[in-house]
Amino acid sequence: MKKKIYCLIGTGSRGYMYIDALFGKYSEYGELAGICDSNYKRMVIANSHIKDTYKASAVKEYAPSDFEAMLKEQSADTVIVTTMDRTHHTYIVRAMKAGCDVISEKPMTVDCDKAEEIFRTIEETGKKLRVTFNYRYSPRNTKVKELLNEGIIGDIKSVHFEWLLDTSHGADYFRRWHRDKKNSGGLMVHKATHHFDLVNWWLNSSPAQVYAKGGLVFYGKENAELRGVTKFYSRGTGCGIDDPFAMDLNDSKQARNKQLYLEPEDVDGYQRDLSVFSQGISIEDDMAVIVTYRNKAVMSYHLTAYSPWEGYRISFNGTKGRLEYDVVESAYVSGSEDDPNRVDVREKKNFEIKESAQILIRPHWESPYEVEIVEASEGGHGGGDDRLLRDIFVGVENDPLGHSADHIQGLQSIMTGIAANQSMRENGPVNIRDMIRDYTNLSKVL
Repeated sequence: MKKKIYCLIGTGSRGYMYIDALFGKYSEYGELAGICDSNYKRMVIANSHIKDTYKASAVKEYAPSDFEAMLKEQSADTVIVTTMDRTHHTYIVRAMKAGCDVISEKPMTVDCDKAEEIFRTIEETGKKLRVTFNYRYSPRNTKVKELLNEGIIGDIKSVHFEWLLDTSHGADYFRRWHRDKKNSGGLMVHKATHHFDLVNWWLNSSPAQVYAKGGLVFYGKENAELRGVTKFYSRGTGCGIDDPFAMDLNDSKQARNKQLYLEPEDVDGYQRDLSVFSQGISIEDDMAVIVTYRNKAVMSYHLTAYSPWEGYRISFNGTKGRLEYDVVESAYVSGSEDDPNRVDVREKKNFEIKESAQILIRPHWESPYEVEIVEASEGGHGGGDDRLLRDIFVGVENDPLGHSADHIQGLQSIMTGIAANQSMRENGPVNIRDMIRDYTNLSKVL
């Protein structure tokens, strides 16, 4: 079996999932031949990780200006994109025009113009795009899909979905590049694309109309005094202030983030540890959305980024009853290398919440009953990461539940969030098809 040749653009924390896969468990299926990043020090760190962990030779390093040269020199089959969200489309398009298929981290992109460019390029080149929705692959989310497909509660008419990010994970989006909406599309696109994709997948449908309200009500300089913050600082490292939201990259528990971001900071000036109460935050931390789907189902959705616990609660109302799905998740801070169950703010209070999940079926005129969930023994995102990686690098003979997502599902997932952002700006409902302007073929999948 001939190995596929991969090149990776973006060697920040998320890129390591693919680096470790190609040098570890899936090394017999693919070879990582080139890495590319705007910060050369992060590529040096990635190669040190490869040599120290896997005793392998260094991968050749390239600047973004040499992206096409990398693909040509390495005879790349596929490019893996793990850069900042607003640049995903740039490297997707450049890779396809150079003759490569693409695997992209979610979200596929952050606005309609960039989505249209991706779709045009796919049509012109015939190349393929995979969008990595790892939440689809977790056993518990798969079980919900199976139950709904079986019609256990009949035709689904409405969904209530509440997603809570705690004061460790949620705060982290307000420290780094995600805090600027033009970089990430805000949490409605960057984070909620996971959630909107799950609902699209569970309902076998896509969004038609969106109405949203939201604001910055907890983080941000205007809310600092309400949180008891009276001494201001621009970044957590070296601030000398006892603030549970401050991230000190010199802390021993932040060794990985220090290596990836503080030490290479002189190259590009990127600061990973900004104060969540500083200026420059243009994203919301509390958002409510009403979504009407093409199959006429309606969802009420709420995302809170400052909760005491992390997880989600979903209720599906159908013609034969109700499915209630509750998940408590352990907090995750991107780039942390220590125990993923550790959470900064809760640790200060000696408080811990353990991960759990429950599916409860409430049939009409019958007693409710719980459905057993076989949890994954390992892997991030509820066991979804490893199953996703196997699908990407090994492949599957059949995919009856449609776990694999391409550019069509990538578009459908981001359109709810993009429409929500527009709705919040305009204070009114937004029809999805009205948002697709230049490239009419997009309307065929929306």
